[in-house]
Formats: sequence, structure tokens, C-alpha cells
Amino acid sequence: MHLDLWLLLGATLVLCAIVAVRLSHQAGLPTLLAYMGLGLLIGESGPLHINFDDVELAETLGLAALVLILAEGGLTTSWRHVRPAVPAAISVSIIGTLVSIVVVGLAAMWLVGLDWRPAFLLAAVLAPTDAAAVFSVLRRLPLPSRLSGLLEAESGFNDAPVVIIVVTLSTHTGVPNLAELLGVMVYELAAGAVIGIVVGWLGAQALRRVALPASGLYPIAVLSLSIGSYGAATLLHASGFLAVYVSAVVLGNARLPHRPATRGFAEGVGWLAQIGLFVMLGLLASPSELPQQIVPALVVGFVLLLIARPVSVVVSTVGFKMSWGEKLFASWAGLRGAVPIVLATIPMVQDVQSADRMFAIVFNIVVVFTLLQGPTLPLAAKWCRLESDEQTRELDVEAAPLEELHADLLEVRIPADSMLSGVEIFELRLPPGASVTLVVRDGTSFVPEPTTPLQAGDTLLVVTTDAVRDSTERRLRAVSRRGKLAGWFGEQGT
Repeated sequence: MHLDLWLLLGATLVLCAIVAVRLSHQAGLPTLLAYMGLGLLIGESGPLHINFDDVELAETLGLAALVLILAEGGLTTSWRHVRPAVPAAISVSIIGTLVSIVVVGLAAMWLVGLDWRPAFLLAAVLAPTDAAAVFSVLRRLPLPSRLSGLLEAESGFNDAPVVIIVVTLSTHTGVPNLAELLGVMVYELAAGAVIGIVVGWLGAQALRRVALPASGLYPIAVLSLSIGSYGAATLLHASGFLAVYVSAVVLGNARLPHRPATRGFAEGVGWLAQIGLFVMLGLLASPSELPQQIVPALVVGFVLLLIARPVSVVVSTVGFKMSWGEKLFASWAGLRGAVPIVLATIPMVQDVQSADRMFAIVFNIVVVFTLLQGPTLPLAAKWCRLESDEQTRELDVEAAPLEELHADLLEVRIPADSMLSGVEIFELRLPPGASVTLVVRDGTSFVPEPTTPLQAGDTLLVVTTDAVRDSTERRLRAVSRRGKLAGWFGEQGT
């Protein structure tokens, strides 16, 4: 009966969280608020009186959930979309993070009265933006691709340097050697990135050459590779967070079999990790202690939002040709979520002075400023005169290996705004070795003629040999973006 009741409670919480996703989506809020609210509701002050105060377990489960969330974020990130913004994102993730820590740390000492160690720990745990919050809100806004790519990549990159700083400040009682800390950071970040690239590339090569007996094994294999890169990196004293994100980006953008299904599976796992993480953090918080830290939280939060974040963005984007409107929006869009709260458990485990107070301040900041920033992002984008520069949605290409024939079967869905609509089959000019074998339209399938025109909403089955698969996909993407004369416009479909 004990197991039955827990299964019933768990299923009910997940279903309530799914309903909360819909409500949060309509309100323009990150879903973390609803999830943490559920945790507070069933916690020590709620009707169920579940008392959860195991900080070490919370830290372990929280870090594990962050790994899954980062993996999902990397797998669903379009490299073509974020690639132009990667240098700026790296600068904001490292230089911007350090600037933010200095500004918030000094403010916490002078305005809140914290000693230097808890003050800079508080600043460090608040420095990173949250991947789950950024992905859930910003991907719904019509932003310039360079700006949205910068914010997405930043949220994936900036966890890594912050974890190093938080662990160092939590485990060392004296003033850390800044030169030594910088050297460790450079090594861990560089090694983590290399490990992520290697694991992602080797995993992609293996999965493209091995036909697994069931399509459901591909998503499991991809997610396992990303998570494995975290373990491999940490064993080598490198940044596991950077490794898992980079490997997931590599795998998510490789031409893998059943790629849309893999992304869908990763999104489902990511949602489940978010639900479990935020509910657990709500359980861990003590509602009776939170009101006492509202004023310090507001002071530190406004310093972070109105001073530290804008200064860090301006300083770290010098030379990257960003408009002032883009810099202003990037400053306002620095959403905090689960990452700061999870990182705040590390000082608690190490019994750092004022760690409990720090946790309460961080919890209040996440709740209050998510309510402030989340719903206002569309208005901020309008005031900053930002508009999307994406003209056509990407083709959704599903691939299944035909191992014995040394070929692949591509399933191509034509979106409503694609310029493939109206193009005749022969005008696709697919490379030799590739052929459109079947068209599914309005629930009916037929074998097309060379002069059959395509329509929006069609699903194409394309058989292609291994040798020309990449060029086939590039040609389909090029025609989808610029039409049958894509080559004249220099569109290569990359």
C-alpha cells in the first residue's frame, strides 16, 4: 500500500504539473514557478506535511536533473541557429559571469551585511542564467536569430564556470588564489569542451553506421552518450556540465536516424527532470523562513537585474556588433531558475556560514524576479524593436537506416511556409542515388510522377544511398528556404 500511495501521488503531481505547463505557457511564465508551488504545497507547511530536509540528497538529485536538462537543451539546439553567436556567448558566459559576481558580491557585503565569503557565494550562485527557463520562454518569442542564439548558448555554457567558483568558495575557507583558480577554470572548461566534442562525434559516427533492432533504442543511446560525457569529464577533473551540453549539441545536429523522435524523447525526459527538480526544491524550502529574507532578496535582485547584468552584458559584448536594443533585451532576459537554487545547496552541504540564509534569499529572488521578467519579455522585445529574421521553418526530416541496402529512408514533412510548395519533383534536382518514392497527402499515399507538384503539408519518403544522404538533405533544405532556384541565390542548405 505504501508503494501504491506513492505511485498515485507521483502520477497526480506529474499530471498537475502538465496542466501547470499549459497555464504557465498562456501567462508567459517559466513553468518552474508552478512546479515549486506544488512542492511548497505538499511540503512541511502544506496539507500533506511532507518534511524533506536532506540537503545532500537534494544536491545530488539537483545536479543529476541539471545534467538531464542541459542534455535536452543541447539536443534541441540548432547549431546553424546558435553558431554565429557562440563567440559572444562564450564571452558573456565567462567575462560577463565574472563581472556579475564582482558587482553582486560587493553589493551583498555593503547593502545586506554579509561577510565576504557568503556574499561572493551568493553572487556566484546567482550569476548563471537558467537553461530550462530560457528555453521555455525565449523560444516562443520572435527574436533575431543571433540574439536568441546568444541567450540559448549562454544558458548552456555559463553553468560550467560558475560551478567551479561555487565549489572553490564552498570548500576553501581562505581567500582563493585567483591565478590558480583561473588556471583550473581554463583547464576544466577546455577539457570539458574537448571531451564533449569527442564523445558527440564518435557517438554520431557509431549510430549512423549501426542499425539498431528497434527505433526506440536510438533516443536512449543518444541521451546515454550525453550523460556519459558528463561522467567521463568529471573523472578527468574537467567540466562535466560543459561536456554534456557540447556533446548533446553535436549529437543533436548530426544526421542521426530517427532524429525527430530523439528530440521528442529528450524533451520528455527534460520536462520530467524539471518537474522533479522544481517540486523537490519547493519541498526543500521552508516557507516560514522565506518572508524574513524578502528585503535582502529584493535589494540583491534589483542590483543583479538593473546593474550587474547590464554591466556584464555591455562589457562582455564589446566588439561583437550588437545593437543597444539587443544588449538591453539580453540584460532583461537573464532569467534565473533552478540552477541558482541547486547551486545554493552546495554551501549548505559544506556548512558554510549563512548558507541557510543564502538559500532563502536565492529562492525569493528566483520567484519574485521570474514573475517580474517572464511576462514582460514580449513587451521588452517590442520596446527594443526586435523582430525575428527567420523566414522559413526548418524541414522536419526523420531518417531510418536500411542497413542491408546501405541506404537511408528519409521522411520529410513540408511546413506551411516552405518554398517547396509548388515545386515539381524533377525540379528538386536531387543527386543521383536519391529519389522521392512516395508522397503522403491528406491521409492518402501515392507514387509521384516527375511532374507532380508538392504541397504544404505533404510528407515525402526519400530513399538515398549513404554516399549522397548529406547532399540530399542539404538540397531539400535549400529549396525549402529559397525555392527551386536556391543555387542561384547561393543557398547551400547547411
